[in-house]
Amino acid sequence: MRSMGNAATTSDEFVRHTTESLTDGSFVRLVLSRSVDPADAPEKVIGRLVELKAGPYLSLTFRYPTRDTTKNVPLDQAAIWAKEQIGVRFRSALLNTTKRDWQLFVEDSGAAKLVAHKPANAEAPSRAHDRPRQAILDDSARDWLRGLGVLNDRGNVRPTMADKHAQINRYLEIFTHLAKDCGWLERGSGCPTITDMGCGKGYLTFGLWHLFARVWKRPVKVIGIEVREELVASANALARQIGAEGLEFAAGTIENAQLPTVDALIALHACNTATDDAIRRGVEAGAHLIIVAPCCHKEVRPQLGRPAPLAAVLEHGIMTERMAEWATDGLRTLFLEWAGYRTKMIEFVSTEHTPKNLMIAAVRDGKPFVSTAARARVEQFKEFFGIHHHALDEWLRHGLADH
Repeated sequence: MRSMGNAATTSDEFVRHTTESLTDGSFVRLVLSRSVDPADAPEKVIGRLVELKAGPYLSLTFRYPTRDTTKNVPLDQAAIWAKEQIGVRFRSALLNTTKRDWQLFVEDSGAAKLVAHKPANAEAPSRAHDRPRQAILDDSARDWLRGLGVLNDRGNVRPTMADKHAQINRYLEIFTHLAKDCGWLERGSGCPTITDMGCGKGYLTFGLWHLFARVWKRPVKVIGIEVREELVASANALARQIGAEGLEFAAGTIENAQLPTVDALIALHACNTATDDAIRRGVEAGAHLIIVAPCCHKEVRPQLGRPAPLAAVLEHGIMTERMAEWATDGLRTLFLEWAGYRTKMIEFVSTEHTPKNLMIAAVRDGKPFVSTAARARVEQFKEFFGIHHHALDEWLRHGLADH
């Protein structure tokens, strides 16, 4: 079932389906996305029906890149709130009910489309307000954490590995949000293939497998790529020891490793242009998700010009160094956005543990290399900072036709 019309009329129909489902008990979930003003708005708003002491409420989670906020709206005000948001502040909306699912799309021109699907959920979820939060690194993670030396024989975190334990947990919390953005937690989402490039001993690789297989009870294939064969051998031995089906390690580099079709490509702390190699491989593979946490930034630093507004500040070496890092990672996000990805920058670990704490996450949401405006942003950025060559310039030289 599909209906077309202007934004106001079609949005009103979507709101009507929403309010009806809230009152007849068929409501499962509401998701709003594609903000009209992305600078100030959350990336998504997720609504669920909860039962509080005062009665039923629409509980809303506003998802920003690094935090969530919540708000509870009484049901008698839900229709008013929804009408103010849907088609006005957000151009995409998804309503899941036990009877039918509805998707709303509003184009920039004001044309709107409402599409109905078979329901993905046969039963409504619990209306309990306080859902017990499941620890990610719970008792079921002890075998591989002990095998990697994070825990001692008594199952306690070794003092020297406390930062590593915190890093793994933070990484998996971030990945949980990204997996939701990719739809991997939806029923029937299949078995994603994830490659972790330059995985080292495999701390985060084992963590990803654990998140899917043991916490979410979802099938997954996780492949760790590492150039040091002794680390590959020890990681594979541990994976076999704990019966980690779907987890494997292989020898190779970011640039030359043989990869299957991948849904996500991850490269954390890849030095200098190895991060760009990972971005290139992820884009060329059509990965739905790309995650990099850059390490050193050597390529742009000697090229960095001193544009007039910044010249006096860049006389200081430390400011030039930091600006080079900022410019390098900023340019990477612009390349990714031109390649059809929605990007976000996230603090990976606290700065008290390491100054190299930036993570760039990119979720594919459009066709690659078709936006002339996105390409122009790349070129203008390079021109402003005097960057003559960059590891991803091949995309610029080859033009749009080859992509």
